[in-house]
Amino acid sequence: MSRSPVSVSRVGVDDEQAFAPLWIESRVAVGQTADWARRAVREGRIRDALLRDDIRIYVAKADGAQLGFVVVTHSPLSGLNDDAAAWIDQLWVDPAHRRTGVARELLRMAARYAEYIGANQLVSCVPAQEKDSNRYFARLGFAPSVTSRSTSPGALRRRLAGDEQESTSEAVVRRRRSLRARTAARVGLARGTGI
Repeated sequence: MSRSPVSVSRVGVDDEQAFAPLWIESRVAVGQTADWARRAVREGRIRDALLRDDIRIYVAKADGAQLGFVVVTHSPLSGLNDDAAAWIDQLWVDPAHRRTGVARELLRMAARYAEYIGANQLVSCVPAQEKDSNRYFARLGFAPSVTSRSTSPGALRRRLAGDEQESTSEAVVRRRRSLRARTAARVGLARGTGI
């Protein structure tokens, strides 16, 4: 039995309620609660995104069922650079439909959108710990370009001011790392290998 062809279309404001269950499912799959996701929908998170000119949401369907989606935004790569870039903000495929070409079709649409806006780069932010996703994007020609790190403004302000005390757990981890490094150095010297 052959699979039905996958079609990809843009999600419009009128499609918000039909798209919402798929988005909620994707948020639960990445560790957020269903209550949080439903509340975000009620508060207008999807509607607000659909109303923005710099965001496009595309959904993949087959036989009327939604299989996955991609959220693409556009902005410069840098605040001092005016070259347009398209950003793959979210790419999610229902686990039952993975490895069937759904993500490929969604990425084709992302590439078309990037070309449409004249973007020189198509960027995907993939969490470092997601090895399979990183391998997938690497096979498609996405090269690593930056390491993103984040903190809250308050935590940064406290660290910069030097008024935050090191927590007990941070102190234990720091001491363990120091002990391991010193032990490794002694073992290396004893073996004559050095570091």
